[in-house]
Amino acid sequence: MRGGLGPTHPGKSGAGCVGLCLSSMSSGSPCRGGGGSQHFLLQSKHDCLYTNGTERVRFLHRYIWDRQPFLHFDSEVGRFVADTELGRPDAEGWNKDPAILADARAAVDRCRHNYGAVEPF
Repeated sequence: MRGGLGPTHPGKSGAGCVGLCLSSMSSGSPCRGGGGSQHFLLQSKHDCLYTNGTERVRFLHRYIWDRQPFLHFDSEVGRFVADTELGRPDAEGWNKDPAILADARAAVDRCRHNYGAVEPF
């Protein structure tokens, strides 16, 4: 794996990502250091989106390779979705792992909890 850690998933540290990356089946996956160029930028961004306080909460975790989204988790969908062919092996693998899915789905509850912590501000 070139250039550091690949994607993490909700609730896991960067070290937890190593297991996910190593379990990725495709040599073209960013987790495996594939995807084309020798120089790359791998980003993991997550957002808690609120409507009417905590009446409606949505968790979105996006994985971006060289400024191109390739995979995401959306709490409204409840599973990882490949945005490109590059993300397909990771989405398929992570969706088969009940522990990874449970952790990703629980992230929306952390969003609700965190809203209460910052609401007074």
